[in-house]
Formats: sequence, structure tokens, C-alpha cells
Amino acid sequence: MIIPSDYVDGYEKARLVDPEMAEAYVRHMHLGDPVADSMMGELAALPAKDAHRFIEAGMEEDQDVLKDAPPLLVKFFDSLGNPPDWLDTAAFVPGIRMFHRNSRVVLVGFVGGVLVEGFATNISKSFFITGRLRDQGVRRLKQNNRHMLESFLPGGLDRQGDGLKLSVRVRIIHAQLRQLLKESDDWDSDAWGLPLSAAHLGYSITAFSARLLKHMKGLGATFDEEERASFMAVWRYIGYLMGIPETILFKSEEEALRVFRIGGMVEPPISLESIAMANSLIASAPYVAGIPDHGARVKLTDYAYKLSRALIGDPLADELKYPAARSLGVLLNFRNLGRLRRVMGKSFPKLVNNPYTYFTGLLEVSAYDEAGISYRLPDHVYAEESSFY
Repeated sequence: MIIPSDYVDGYEKARLVDPEMAEAYVRHMHLGDPVADSMMGELAALPAKDAHRFIEAGMEEDQDVLKDAPPLLVKFFDSLGNPPDWLDTAAFVPGIRMFHRNSRVVLVGFVGGVLVEGFATNISKSFFITGRLRDQGVRRLKQNNRHMLESFLPGGLDRQGDGLKLSVRVRIIHAQLRQLLKESDDWDSDAWGLPLSAAHLGYSITAFSARLLKHMKGLGATFDEEERASFMAVWRYIGYLMGIPETILFKSEEEALRVFRIGGMVEPPISLESIAMANSLIASAPYVAGIPDHGARVKLTDYAYKLSRALIGDPLADELKYPAARSLGVLLNFRNLGRLRRVMGKSFPKLVNNPYTYFTGLLEVSAYDEAGISYRLPDHVYAEESSFY
């Protein structure tokens, strides 16, 4: 087994704890998404406008256009109508209900917790090189928010649901960026393996699911075991739609935490890219929230750093060069504020946020375009140099 040089030391440590998972994680660093990668190779021979048209037709099941589409693309989109045997969409209902009941804390845990933890790995390198947060960073985060929101709406992951379409869109863009990064002089394959590898995508989906549950709990979320398992089931199907191989896609919360723990041990120490990406993420919070006043933005950024530090822990926060701050009591105060809102909401429902206003708040920090979902593909490794057509 060829181990990318950045991961040799971490692999040796991780295999002393869990040799099976450590080896699986490293093996998946050399695997991308064979089905989507092959389709994108086929589309590369076509003009960009035609590729865009065929992808949109595949998403919308427009058979008139698809009759002229490349065969691998037709096969790719046909497969979306044949979900895996383990899929049970009825089991999503408790998780969807839990998501919306706790939506006040979902985005806080997502941005301040799991995204930062993801950037603490070499996942940060592909984002740093492509500049997907440097160029239109606020929009990128709002697109992430919309993807999550649409996936947790009833029917959102059905064949014509926007949650499914956005998940598959992510898969296609990953395949395109994988090819662009492989061809870039900025990518060091010997040190880092394959860009946007199955290992990193498998790691990410465990953070979005199992780790997000942990952070939500710390922020005061409430859920029972049925809702917990259902929440994980939704994320498992999202991961499947994003093209994560089932050989690294978790089957349970316990397995997800195992992938996260051992994968994290294999990953190399914090890099400069990790530091840059994590701090830019936290600094973007007030802009995503649409706060125009400079003083208010500074205050929210300071609070976001404290919340994030409390979620990820002081050791990681210090490695990521967060501003020095005391995080003791931050989560307790956040939870107490949530309890106060719930109590006040029962007596003064018009004055205090309720689930409906939480939902509209999610909409406000999500990206929606009048033209609908765009399936345009990046045509340059650097986001700011990609053309639009």
C-alpha cells in the first residue's frame, strides 16, 4: 500500500489503535468517485454549454435532451432512480422533525464546530488552492446552508427534491475539481494522495452527522434515540448521493465516530492552510448573517470565536491560532439563553423567536437564485478565474 508522505506518521500511530480502519482510510486516499469521474471525463470532450445542458437535463429527467447525451451521463442519472436497498425514507421523519426543532443551534454547531474540525485536516488544502471560500466565500457558505436545509425538508431527498439535486450537484462539482486539481502544479499527489479523495469525503460526512450531533447537544439541542438514529440516516443517504463509496460510508453513529477518530489520527498536524481556512470561516459569520454595522460585526466575530473554541476545545483552537479567550461557561450561557427563550416564548410568543422564525432565519442565510439551481461547472482550478457561460 502506497501511503502519501504527509500521512505516514499518522498512519503508524493510528494502526496501533485500529489497524483495520487506519488501513481503510489510507486506501481510500487513492480513490475518488469512479462513476462520476468517468462521466466527467466523457463530458470534457464537449463544449461547456453542452455539458451544462446535459447535466441539467439529467437532473430534471428531460428525456428529449437526454436522447443526445453521452451514454455514461445517461447511465449516471438513471441510477438515481434506483436507490440502495437499505434506503428507508420513512425513517427520515423523526430526524427531520428534530432538525427543525433545534434549528437555532444547527448552524452554530455546523460552522463553529464541524466545518472547523474538517478544515483542521488536509481537507483544507483543496479549499485553499481553489479559493472556494476566498472567492465569493459568503455565497459558498450560504450554498452549504441551503443544501442542508433542503435535505432536511420532507421529500427533500426524493428524486425531484432539491436536497437530492444539490447533493448530486456537489458530487459532480467534486469530480470536476478533482480533475482540475490533479492537473494543477499546486497539488502534490505524492504527499497528499488524490484530491477530494473518498477518505476525505467519508471523514467529512461523519463530521456533518455524528460530530454535529455532539455539538448540537453541547449547545442545548434536545433529541431522543429515535431522532438521533434518524438524523444519522438522513446524512448517510446524503453521503451516498454525494458519491461516497459504501466501503467508507458509515452505517451507524458508532461507526461514524470510529471513522472520525481514526481518520483524525491519520491526518497530519495542523497546516498553514488549516489555520487560514478555519479563521476565514469564523470571520465570515457576521457577513453570512447580513450584519451591516462594523461594530456589531466585530462583536459577533468575537463571540463566534468563543463559541467555536468552546465546541472544538482549547488545544485545537490554539493550534488554529484562534485569539486568546476564556471559553469556560460559554456553552452554559448559550444553553441558558436557549432555555430562557423557550420559557419566554410560551408566555410572549410574539416577542420571542419560535420554530417558524427559526425556519425563516435558515432561509435568510441560505442561497436562493431566481433562475433556480445552477449546474455550471468550474473550468479553472482557481475559483476567481472560472468563467461563466
